Amino acid sequence: MAETKLIAPSILSADFSKLGEEIRKVEKGGADIIHLDVMDGRYVPNITIGPPVIESLRSITDLPFDAHLMIVEPERYVPDFIKAGCDMISFHMDACIHSHRLVDYIKSQNVKAGVVLNPSTPVNTLEEIIYYIDYVLIMSVNPGFGGQKFIPETLNKVKKLKKLMEETGRTDILIEIDGGININNIGDVSSAGVNIFVAGSSIFKAEDPAEMVRKLKEKALYIEV
Repeated sequence: MAETKLIAPSILSADFSKLGEEIRKVEKGGADIIHLDVMDGRYVPNITIGPPVIESLRSITDLPFDAHLMIVEPERYVPDFIKAGCDMISFHMDACIHSHRLVDYIKSQNVKAGVVLNPSTPVNTLEEIIYYIDYVLIMSVNPGFGGQKFIPETLNKVKKLKKLMEETGRTDILIEIDGGININNIGDVSSAGVNIFVAGSSIFKAEDPAEMVRKLKEKALYIEV
């Protein structure tokens, strides 16, 4: 069976004055997921979008919505993001008091639940929660801003996560990566075992975003052995 390889354009780098048009471009290029970076100005310095914007976008595409909550006390707001139409929700465990409870709630609403590892967060923090989550989002930049450079040591973290997945029998978990993904490094990242590739600037700053989505997917699917 072919390994799952999905392209998830991040609208953080899109033109916010015409988000609908921007989403249609990447959808035309074969995007698999729309990635939504939610920032509150507290967990990270930046402030972005919330449930009202997501709800307004829900009517223009059938692609899954993947909400990355970079917010404190995510448990307070998750119900609103589910109501807005998110299909996947990930949060930072250091921003939540009861991670297991929140994961359980998200999954009870038929939404995929994920947790996030910052660049300095070790993989072993997942040892207890890994039995319950659907995916892990590995940050390959420090969260809060788009357009940053990929941290190369992230590939070692992917390998450690793959090992933990094998040890715990959770090889069905999807590995998502976010930060600095572009046409030059997506092949190596894919070969390391990543399944979902979040790309913002490399897609929306390209001359033809749809064509860039196609190229990224082609590179991700070609795995060197």
